[in-house]
Amino acid sequence: MARAGLTPARVVEAAAVVADDVGFDRVTLAAVADHFGVALPSLYKHIGGIEALRRELRIRGLTELAAVLADAAVGKAAGAALTAMAHAYRGYAQAHPGVYAATAMAPAPGDVEHTQAATAVQRVVFAVLEGYGLAGDALVDAMRMLHAALHGFVTLEDGGSFKMARDVDASFARLVAALDVALANWG
Repeated sequence: MARAGLTPARVVEAAAVVADDVGFDRVTLAAVADHFGVALPSLYKHIGGIEALRRELRIRGLTELAAVLADAAVGKAAGAALTAMAHAYRGYAQAHPGVYAATAMAPAPGDVEHTQAATAVQRVVFAVLEGYGLAGDALVDAMRMLHAALHGFVTLEDGGSFKMARDVDASFARLVAALDVALANWG
């Protein structure tokens, strides 16, 4: 079966499925080989090892996330753009928990492709935040706050930390509304 269609892209696609099923940290080449029903050595023709595969998952996740966020925010400004982007961010993390988890690691020095993928996400978020009139250090600070809030929420949610009776969607809406107020008054 390895000769019947395995490609680097298909290996990464299968790794994404595995990551979403079992978690990014539990992706192994053996699990990906099992997904295809092939022997592990068959994968080495298509991917340079587990670290290369994890790097590809990071790039894939960032590329997909940038597209999802851009699609959500396009044509909107300030609060409407923030709300749409935040919900798209959470939706991506829920739909692809393993691949989303891969996006948290910063690019290695000199890794141009990974850096470009991370920068694509950053550009979308900066564009939304610029709708609040932010620039310079204020823009960077707001980006860090927004990332910490959204990443923290979706990571805690994925980990099952929100067990209280309060509706999680309502809590998320409140978080986004609070972020909107904070950004509108960033001064």
